Amino acid sequence: MISPTSRVCASTESIARATRSRRFHVGMMTEVSGRMSGMAGDLVKRALYRSGLLGLYHRLRNRRALTVIMFHRVLTQEDPRWASCDPDYTLEAGLFERCLDFFRRHYNVVSVDQVMAARRDGTPLPDRPLLITFDDGWADNHAHALPRLRAAGLPALLFTVADVVDRDEPFFQERLISAFRRNALRLPALAQALANAGHPVEPVPPDNIDGLRKLIAALEALDATQRNQVLAPFAAAMDDGVRQMVTRNELRELAAGGIAIGVHGKTHTPMTRAGDLDAELAAARAIVGGHLDAQPPPTMSYPHGRYDDHVLERTRAAGYEFAFTSNPVINPVDGRPGWLLGRLGFEQAGIVDPEGRFRPDWLGLYLFRAPVRRLAG
Repeated sequence: MISPTSRVCASTESIARATRSRRFHVGMMTEVSGRMSGMAGDLVKRALYRSGLLGLYHRLRNRRALTVIMFHRVLTQEDPRWASCDPDYTLEAGLFERCLDFFRRHYNVVSVDQVMAARRDGTPLPDRPLLITFDDGWADNHAHALPRLRAAGLPALLFTVADVVDRDEPFFQERLISAFRRNALRLPALAQALANAGHPVEPVPPDNIDGLRKLIAALEALDATQRNQVLAPFAAAMDDGVRQMVTRNELRELAAGGIAIGVHGKTHTPMTRAGDLDAELAAARAIVGGHLDAQPPPTMSYPHGRYDDHVLERTRAAGYEFAFTSNPVINPVDGRPGWLLGRLGFEQAGIVDPEGRFRPDWLGLYLFRAPVRRLAG
């Protein structure tokens, strides 16, 4: 015989099971609904691209606008530098090829000489012009980007930091990321070093790549002397023994291979924080010209994308005809293009789906719909 207490317990357990069941099914329905919504949106993106409607929109909207693409690194997965590079600024070489195919299909890829001719004397650019650029001066631009650009018959423009030419080690940000990805550095030790130097980061970020970027931001806010003191105990961990930056000979081969060379500052310091702006602008221009045994380059891009009105004025005074920013805009070219040009960059994760497939529809939706804006006359 079942007691009343047992019946109450049984009833309570039944209610609990029913409640858990309802929660499970509600959760499942919510997850399924979210997936279906995501799948529907994904299908719409694919359909817009494959039907040609997205391309038609681009041909009409961006006919008289210059798109400038901003790349940094290009590596194969077999390259020893792949395992420790910064994934946010690196594109796998095969995907780089897919991007070049995409550009050839939807744009007319132009050289910086064509853009300069359009500004100097009004020589018209073709419809939907696109300029390919690279920042920093990485050796892999010579090893992996150059041969693929040559195979595609496409020009480009590379902005190099003057002081990295013939230097093995990259910037401190990339050296920290490399050390972290090689398990030679953990964040608690780096956070403690910042705190010991009087620059605590609170709360201490988690020991992952996003946490590291927060500590890097804190280090970027320090002057060079303070930063070097904090990083001194990690010097060995930050040295992977691999040459990362372009050599003088490679820079010349890039120029001979159809990649024009511009300037990306002298030290990679943000122009708005530079103690010696003349060195970052005029001196850097002379140094890069000396590496090429050529006239100082007429183009530059701002390290970290940072500039202000004073920097713009000094850039023009230093003799640059064009300056490139990280402002994510497309540049109108009705008449002559402006001298200050925005650029569009993207991460590998933004053009590859979870199965590792290149998604031209994602790339098109990003590039074709970017705002069109003239930054400066």
